[in-house]
Amino acid sequence: MRRFLTPLALASTLALPTTAVAADDSFQLWLNPSVAFDLDDNTGVEIETAQRFRSAGDGPDTYYGRLWLVQKLDSNFSISGGIERRINDGGSDETRLLQQINARSGILRARARLEQRFVDSADQTGWRFRTRLGVSAPLTDNGRLAFVADAETFFTLRPTSNGGDTGLTGLRTHAGIDYEVADNLALGVGYLRNQEILDGRPDRVGHAPLLSLDYSF
Repeated sequence: MRRFLTPLALASTLALPTTAVAADDSFQLWLNPSVAFDLDDNTGVEIETAQRFRSAGDGPDTYYGRLWLVQKLDSNFSISGGIERRINDGGSDETRLLQQINARSGILRARARLEQRFVDSADQTGWRFRTRLGVSAPLTDNGRLAFVADAETFFTLRPTSNGGDTGLTGLRTHAGIDYEVADNLALGVGYLRNQEILDGRPDRVGHAPLLSLDYSF
């Protein structure tokens, strides 16, 4: 069983309205290596990591590791549960519990994820729901080279601090190219736009090249 963890994206900021009349823009660099192990034909373990480097004044650099247990239901659906530890350089660190379902049909890709967020020194446990819809379109006959794109929305059901924002609080879009170097190795490169939607304040928008590497045993 294989499931690439490259964040795909549809460069479609037109897909959803934004609330701010102005935005604070910044440059970032995101790296996303991951590795997967098969336990049997339908079950696997995945270790996903990320390094997110931000320009000065745009928040702390972030490093995280995720451990996933993935169950393949059929050729088009899988469910997974995971745990994440996130280190924010100079900020509050965080632990997350994750529940996720993935679906595919032809070139279409979809994902829904529920998160419970335990931020160090936060007022309460945060709950967030994320949905992602995109495409993976082969560019070569053998399917090893593909254009990938998607858009992901972030809905905060319960903030981690009393009085924090709820509802639509984020929009992430990305477009790029994935290349399957071998049956067990894929590389990805693309552009990512990450928008934090803030109530009554200018949105924060990060622009980042995204480099990913996915290896499976």
